[in-house]
Amino acid sequence: MGNAVELQNVHKSFGRFEIKDVTLQVKKGFVTGFIGANGAGKSTIIKMIMNLLQPDSGEIRVFGKSYKKNEKAIKERIGFVFNDNILYGDLALRDMKKLIAPCYRQWDDYLFQQFCDRFELPLKQNTKSFSDGMKMKASLAFALSHHAEFLIMDEPTSNLDPIFRREFIDLLHDVMLDEQKTILLSTHNMSDLSSFADYITFIQKGQIVFSKEIHEIEEEYAIVRGGVDLLDRDTEQYFLAIRRADNRFEALTAHYNTVKELFGEEAIIEKASLEEIMYYTRGGKENASVN
Repeated sequence: MGNAVELQNVHKSFGRFEIKDVTLQVKKGFVTGFIGANGAGKSTIIKMIMNLLQPDSGEIRVFGKSYKKNEKAIKERIGFVFNDNILYGDLALRDMKKLIAPCYRQWDDYLFQQFCDRFELPLKQNTKSFSDGMKMKASLAFALSHHAEFLIMDEPTSNLDPIFRREFIDLLHDVMLDEQKTILLSTHNMSDLSSFADYITFIQKGQIVFSKEIHEIEEEYAIVRGGVDLLDRDTEQYFLAIRRADNRFEALTAHYNTVKELFGEEAIIEKASLEEIMYYTRGGKENASVN
């Protein structure tokens, strides 16, 4: 089905922080999850994909086109959902709709009303009185009401209660029943991704650590626990990070089958969660201890 987004050797510098030669594809028709610590560069990459920031060098193409001559046509096909509030507080939701709807040729009033009813959003109430969750629901309603092919979401569930977060993921599952839709979702809620994403892109310090299918991550990454006597120059090459305490070690590997064959029953080997992968590869091991 091709790619919805292609980044080729993209670089962006902000003083000491840099997005460094990022090459990335977001596949059309799938859900790609962006993960990484705060300040890793996720939002910066998303803003460049949306042409809110321009790269210092490199190329960004959306739907196979560059923004230079195709910005309006590209953004017609994209729906944005941000953690930051984009609503005008002194306007009612129905008045916000009057501002936003004319920007999209495929705006669907009936669909917008359906989402407002589903999310229990009052059309006549000023949005400054909305809770954080209501504001996010309103942003989602706007994003979904012009039949966008590509949904870009930056921390959309961070201010939502657990019940609506579940409803939100269920809604996105419904959206993805249309195999032409694509979602790029940046989130700290790993449970949102584990049950929903097709691909995971891990960003650390402005660089891509990996971009893989989620089943590959589940098959390759593991946490290994055992005695330090199992470690030597040959075995340590299979670990991305190791922490030691007394006579025990705990380590992250991306070679599950090799390590399982190597250690057999001498070590405890468990599949690694996305949180554990992030924790180990960002240098947190120095501050932890083994029980």
